[in-house]
Amino acid sequence: MDYRSSVDIHTEWDIVAARQLGRNEAKKSGFGTVDQARITTAISELARNIYLYAGKGKVEIERHSEKGCNGITIVASDNGPGITDMRKVMEDGFSTSGGLGAGMPGVKRLMDEFKVETEPGVGTTITVTKWLR
Repeated sequence: MDYRSSVDIHTEWDIVAARQLGRNEAKKSGFGTVDQARITTAISELARNIYLYAGKGKVEIERHSEKGCNGITIVASDNGPGITDMRKVMEDGFSTSGGLGAGMPGVKRLMDEFKVETEPGVGTTITVTKWLR
């Protein structure tokens, strides 16, 4: 059965709430502690990007089963400025916020599926999925 929950991102505390929700949902899906940490880290990065670059947005978390395999999908969306140079954003070490630059490439490595939809001036939606192996 599919289950979806979400956290609106407006403050740094909302990033913490999204992380906690993600960890709880990953645990309910049967993920071990290592994958729970991967999922939580990806959510943290996505929520932080919403907070830093768009100001506000939403992180949705969906537990689902497909062909007998459990998974968790995270959709991070905002109506912010969008990403103008996706190639640069996907480079290891690239950071506009002074962070470590693990950002988007790190999220892509942590998860099994990774999709970005962005339009400058309209916003960004990033969808990532982790499958229980």
